[in-house]
Amino acid sequence: MKARGIFSLYQKALNRRPYLIQAIQAGTLMGAGDITSQTLFEDNSFKHVDYKRSLKFASIGFFIGGPTLRMWYGVLNRHVGSQGKIVAVKKVLVDQLLFAPSFLGMILVCAGTMQGKTWDKVKSDVQANYFDVLQTNYYIWPWVQLVNFYFVPLQYQVLLVQTVALFWNTYLAWKTNRKRLLDN
Repeated sequence: MKARGIFSLYQKALNRRPYLIQAIQAGTLMGAGDITSQTLFEDNSFKHVDYKRSLKFASIGFFIGGPTLRMWYGVLNRHVGSQGKIVAVKKVLVDQLLFAPSFLGMILVCAGTMQGKTWDKVKSDVQANYFDVLQTNYYIWPWVQLVNFYFVPLQYQVLLVQTVALFWNTYLAWKTNRKRLLDN
């Protein structure tokens, strides 16, 4: 099947079930980010990848990341606007000042919880990593979101973000598992 045919199938599925499709793509890319982290940064071969860990990380994307992003971009579109340079800048500001800090905190809490950590350990890990992750976010995501909000139609915004997020998810997987890896 040619790329155009695959894209056409994707577009039809996205129009019929936007939340489901975007949940699947977010989960898939978060899982891929964790596998990439394990194989590139944690020196595991594919034989030694902890697929259970990757599935847990993917579930964060499936149940939280994809649906939340889809809903958020709809809210931005309704309340800030849908087109134009000024609208794109306003969306980036609202996204990065309101959404990103809370979303990143939620992702860090979910990652710690999925790793089976106690609430006290989750809190201490979030305190140790949150500002570093947020700062790194600000180096990358405002520029991605500016392109996303200015050039990309609403129905494809989560896809663009999740494609870039493959690299971001690799970083988050490494960051949220780094302490655990050092302890082993």
